[in-house]
Amino acid sequence: MKIVLNHKCNYTKEEFLNYQQEFSKIKTSHDIVMCPSYPYLALFNSNASLGAQDVSIYDCGAHTGEISASQLKGMGVSYAIVGHSERRRDYKEKDSEIKEKMEKLLQQNITPILCVGETKEERESGGRLEIIKRQLSIISSLEAEDIIIAYEPVWAIGTGLVPTIEELDEVLALIHSAYPNSLLLYGGSASDENIEYLKKSQYIEGYLLGGLSLKLERLQVFLEVC
Repeated sequence: MKIVLNHKCNYTKEEFLNYQQEFSKIKTSHDIVMCPSYPYLALFNSNASLGAQDVSIYDCGAHTGEISASQLKGMGVSYAIVGHSERRRDYKEKDSEIKEKMEKLLQQNITPILCVGETKEERESGGRLEIIKRQLSIISSLEAEDIIIAYEPVWAIGTGLVPTIEELDEVLALIHSAYPNSLLLYGGSASDENIEYLKKSQYIEGYLLGGLSLKLERLQVFLEVC
């Protein structure tokens, strides 16, 4: 399974170096992608693959504060998360912008990890599948099959709640039907406490982990079970 560790905006330099040292003690056969904060890309020293948490829509140039896909490539980045719900919510990212980011990544042979998912309101209104279809629609014009899709229901992130297996597989079946060559991940309160339940899904091929990625003892248990 592919396991993506999203550190989000966490760790000082010393904390990250200590994290890497402790992470190196974990033994697993799973394919791990570690996505540290931007300042620590240059400090990456692990047998995991290196991922970024985002990318700019711009190429190198006069774009203060931006990090281009070619810069990420130069740092050894192989994967990059795009369309995370926190970027959509806090920075008002639109599907068109997320598509541009994916195009920039693909030009550098960096695999995009596209996050899709519905809010609590969208779920309760019964329109969640339409939301997922809209978020996925940006892929159709991209000439690439090497795209990872992570289903992260927004209402589940950080809440300890997860969809029912029926809800989960309904969405993942929709994604699989439209993009059968894409690897399907699940994210949103996945943990060592509910991994046995999530394993009942017939479509999950990996996980995108946020909070759990920071808790190495629990992460070790998760990796052993999944």
